[in-house]
Amino acid sequence: MPPKVLVVDDEPDVLLLCRVNLEFEGYDVIEAADGEEGLALLRSERPDVMLLDVMMPRMDGWQVLEAVKADEELKDIPVVMLTAKVQDQDQIRGWSHGAAEYITKPFSPLSLSQVLQDVLATDVQEEERRRALVLEKLRLLQNS
Repeated sequence: MPPKVLVVDDEPDVLLLCRVNLEFEGYDVIEAADGEEGLALLRSERPDVMLLDVMMPRMDGWQVLEAVKADEELKDIPVVMLTAKVQDQDQIRGWSHGAAEYITKPFSPLSLSQVLQDVLATDVQEEERRRALVLEKLRLLQNS
């Protein structure tokens, strides 16, 4: 059974780009156009991983990430932030709220599959360790 990916983004071009590339790589892709729809699909479909934009109508990516990580049934689903927000503080926010990975737009659609493979192959303890290291580096860079 192929891994199931939920892509949540309000830009139709980004949804199409992700779907075409990920389906080509063998993923089962589900799409949502905003945070509320994404959270509902996350609950009903239980994908293996979620690609999540930050700036969206109705419910932004930060709100979705916080809701996912606060939900006992959903918190272990890895969330990969896919966003144009490239400031250090945005990345720190994503990593500190439980994001498994942080991809900035514009991104290489060809790299998506590798990022998802890496995220899906990482166990929860390793993800926590890696997230702590990234946060420490980002904070050091911000303070220098």
